[in-house]
Amino acid sequence: MTTKTTELGLYRKSNLNKLGELADYAPEAFTSFIDFNNKALAEGKLSVKLKELIAVAVAHVTGCAYCIEIHVNDVKKAGASKEEVAEAIFVATALKAGSALAHGVNALNAFDGEGDQELYKASYFNRIKEFANLSGDNFSSFIDFDQKALKAGELTVKEKELIAVAVAHVTGCPYCIDLHIGAAKKAGASLEDVSEAIFVAVALKAGSALAHGVNALNAYEK
Repeated sequence: MTTKTTELGLYRKSNLNKLGELADYAPEAFTSFIDFNNKALAEGKLSVKLKELIAVAVAHVTGCAYCIEIHVNDVKKAGASKEEVAEAIFVATALKAGSALAHGVNALNAFDGEGDQELYKASYFNRIKEFANLSGDNFSSFIDFDQKALKAGELTVKEKELIAVAVAHVTGCPYCIDLHIGAAKKAGASLEDVSEAIFVAVALKAGSALAHGVNALNAYEK
């Protein structure tokens, strides 16, 4: 029983030991990505600690178990508390859920036969309040959760909004990007801060694909 469970396990920490093997098969691409990843996570306008909190949040959206393992360990080394990690995760949770809700305005347009060939317009987001009438309890409960997830706690509003900006670039929600860029700017984030947060998201989204390369190696070797 134990042997069978081990054989069927597709995610094991030890799989990460195979990551370096990818350098043997695509050395230039592997080296280039590692260099980019290191630069994206290095100290800059944003601290290593905040970048790693962003990385943890994004990893929960990409769903990469390897990335979660790596970056939770790294953010702990950078001095983050368990409370700060939890708050970052809840920002990611709110943004992933919020992306689904935000796209509900497109569903309303499609259902009503409204809109034009342009599927995304800032003005479409005004329809979001219609959900208060269509599904009031659910809508109000989500808004309450979203506000609590984004309010200052162990992390500042600015830090949470930078996490939100990064996550929004992974969910690909244009409404969320527009909303949280404005909120981050209002909270005092500079364009340099925002850019660094975005590049952490880029590194984590790409890194998720690379990390899963160990699964590809295992599958190929069967």
